[in-house]
Amino acid sequence: MFKIVDTLIKRYFSNEEVVVFLLLLVGLVSVLAFWGGILAPILIAIVLAFLLQGLVDRIQLLGLGHVSSVFLVFSTFMMACGVFVSVMVPIIWRQSVRFVQDVPRMFTVLRDEVLAFAEGHSEIVSQSAIDELINSLANESTNLGQWLVSFSLSSIPSLFSVVIYVVLVPLVMFFLLKDQEKISKYLTSWLPKERKMMRNIAHEMNEQIANYIRGKFIEMVVVGVVTYVVFLVFGLKYAELLALLVGLSVLIPYIGAAAVTIPVVLVAFYQYGTQSEFIYVVVAYLIVQALDGNVLVPLLFSEAVNLHPLAIIVAVLFFGGIWGFWGVFFAIPLATLVKAIINAWPSHEQLVS
Repeated sequence: MFKIVDTLIKRYFSNEEVVVFLLLLVGLVSVLAFWGGILAPILIAIVLAFLLQGLVDRIQLLGLGHVSSVFLVFSTFMMACGVFVSVMVPIIWRQSVRFVQDVPRMFTVLRDEVLAFAEGHSEIVSQSAIDELINSLANESTNLGQWLVSFSLSSIPSLFSVVIYVVLVPLVMFFLLKDQEKISKYLTSWLPKERKMMRNIAHEMNEQIANYIRGKFIEMVVVGVVTYVVFLVFGLKYAELLALLVGLSVLIPYIGAAAVTIPVVLVAFYQYGTQSEFIYVVVAYLIVQALDGNVLVPLLFSEAVNLHPLAIIVAVLFFGGIWGFWGVFFAIPLATLVKAIINAWPSHEQLVS
C-alpha cells in the first residue's frame, strides 16, 4: 500500500509547479468555502471586470490610452446601471408586490378549472385524485405565501449589505480594470518561474471564461428584451417582472428555463384561462426558449464553452449544493476550470522528461 502511494507521489507530485498549483487550488477552494459570502462583492467585481475588459481593449485599439479607456467604459457602465435602477427597479418592485398579492387568486383559478374539468370528465378522473390535487394546491399556496412574507421580512436587515455592495463593487471593479497588469505581475511573481502547466490553464480559462461571461450577458439581455416584447404584444400581466425572470434564468442552464416556465404559464392561465390567448402566449414563449437554445446559444458559445450538457447539469447541481447561488452562477466556469486542469495536467512522460 505504501509503495503504491509512494509511486503515485513520485509520478504526479515530483514537479514543483504541480505541488504549488495544488496548494493554490486547495487554498482557493477553502477560502471560497469558508468566506465565500464575505468575498461576494469581490467576486461580482471580478465578473464585471471580465465583462468590461473586452470593451477597454477595443477602445485602446482605436488609439485611446489605457486609463482614459477605463474611465470611459466604467463611467458608461455606471450610467447605464443608474438608468436601469431608476427606471426599471420601481416598475419591477410594484409588479412584484402585485404578483405576490395575486398568487393565492392564481391558485384559486387553477383549482376552479381543475374542478370544472373533473366534473365534465368524471369517467376518467377519480374523485380521490381531484381531492388530493386540490389539497396539494391549497397547501402550496399557503406555503408560498408564508415563504414570501418571511423572505420579505428577512431581507430588511440586508439593506446595509446592499449599500456595501453599491460602494464596494464599483470601486473594486474600477481598480481591477485600471491596474490589471500590475495586479497580474504581482500575483505571478509568487509563482515558480517554470509554470508551463499554469500558463496553459490560465490561457484557456482567460479566453473561455471571458467569452462565457460576455456571452451570458448578451444572452440575458437579448432573451429578456425579446420576451418582454412578446409579452407586451399579448398584453400579459407582469410583463416586465416575468421578462426579467426569464432573462435571469439563462444564468442557470436548463434548470433556470424549466423553473421560470412555471410562473409564466401560471400568470397566462390566470389572465386568459382556457381561451386561445393562453395557448398563443405559451407557444410564443416556448418559441423564444427554442430559439435561445438552438440559435442564440450556439452562436454565442460555439467557441466559448465546450462542455457536454450532462457535465453542465452535474456542475450546476454539485457546485450549487456546495456554494448555493454563487456555486450555480459559477458552475460552468468552475467546470471549465476542471476541464482545463485535466487537459493541462502533465503526463508521467512529461514529468520524467
